[in-house]
Formats: sequence, structure tokens, C-alpha cells
Amino acid sequence: MIVNSDVWTSLMAVIGEVTILILVGLLLTGLGLAIIAFSSITNGKFYFPRILKPGMVLMEGLVRAICKLLGIDDKDLLTFFVKLHNAMNTKAFAAVPLDKRAVFLPQCLRSSRCPANLTPEGLRCMRCGRCGIGELNRRLEEAGYQVFIVPGSTFIKRMVKKYHPEGIIGVGCLMEIKEGLEMCDRMGIPALGVVNLKDGCVETLVNWNEVFEAAMLGLDLPSGSVHLYSSAD
Repeated sequence: MIVNSDVWTSLMAVIGEVTILILVGLLLTGLGLAIIAFSSITNGKFYFPRILKPGMVLMEGLVRAICKLLGIDDKDLLTFFVKLHNAMNTKAFAAVPLDKRAVFLPQCLRSSRCPANLTPEGLRCMRCGRCGIGELNRRLEEAGYQVFIVPGSTFIKRMVKKYHPEGIIGVGCLMEIKEGLEMCDRMGIPALGVVNLKDGCVETLVNWNEVFEAAMLGLDLPSGSVHLYSSAD
């Protein structure tokens, strides 16, 4: 069948116009999201969080590029992303019973002299006292938590599939936390992220009190009772 050239030309013109409108719409949407993120970061507030959260996931590349033009670097934007997710997930996470929650710690937090061996479910802490994991592990397990010390995201996915936690706390570097929060969103699990104070592959640092405070969300505890240590390390 031969298509009339005028009809074909008109069709292509319409397709071109629609494509341009879509591109302009995406650009304006990305610009709007970037401006909202920029304002939120500079003012220390979350503006339109229910729009920002999915928007930054769906249009991450464009928002990141525009934010760079506005003077916001990737680290600041990722930090904001994690804080935004934490703020929006706090209420749902706090409603989850402690025995339905899980904490995932990266193995890089352990001492270089750690005696623990790797098992199919991650490292089994021996509470040797060489790092801060042992005390946190003891307190959380006594409260009902499942605690996993894992070398990577593959272990996390496997443990989530096996034990079906209803709330998750993840500890790690900034990018790992960002990706983990997105993964939990896709699974429909409320999750909180705690970013390491020091990155690396060996003997990294985290604020243990911050991890424990996040773990105790939803409990009515006396002031000061959630502190594990006097310092971050």
C-alpha cells in the first residue's frame, strides 16, 4: 500500500512536534525539580518532598546536571537524597515491630584483625571487642533485630528474600546507601540509611549512636538511653 506523501509529511510533522513538546516538558520538569532541590538544600528544608522523591529517581541524570550548573555537587545532592528518603520513611519504619526489622552493616566497619568468618549469611560477629560492631550487634539482637554484616548487595537481596524484613536500616558509603534505599523502595520496604563518616575498604567509621537511635525509632525511651558510645568510633 502506497501512503500519500502529504499524509506522511503531516504525520512526521505531528510526531516531530510531539517529540519537541515532550523534550521541553522533560527539561522544564527537570529544571523545576533541580530548583526545588537547590532551594531545599540551601535552606535546610524539604520543599514538596512527595514530588521530589520520585522525581529525583526518575530524572536523576537531568536533575544532577542542572544542579551542577546551580553549584550543587554530586555529594551534596546524594546527601540530600538520603536525608529526604529518611525523612519520608521514618513514620512507616517506626511502625514496624523490632522483631520484623533488619540492620545491614558493611564488613568494612570491622577491625582489620577481625576473627569472624564469612558464612552464607554474611559475617558472624564474635564480639571480640576490636570494633564497635560487637556492642551494637548485642544490643540490637537483644531488642529483636536481625543483624547482618555483609560484603555486598548480593547478600542483602538474598537475606531480604529469605527473611522478609518489614523495615531495614542500611549502613554504608553514600552511593551504597542511595542505591540501597532505591532498592528497598522498589521492594516496598521502608528503609533508613546511615552514611559512614569515613569511606574505604578497611576499618571505616560510622556514628554508632546514630545507627542505634535510628534502630530505636518508634520506642518511647528515656533521653540518653540510646547512646552506645561517647564518640563516633
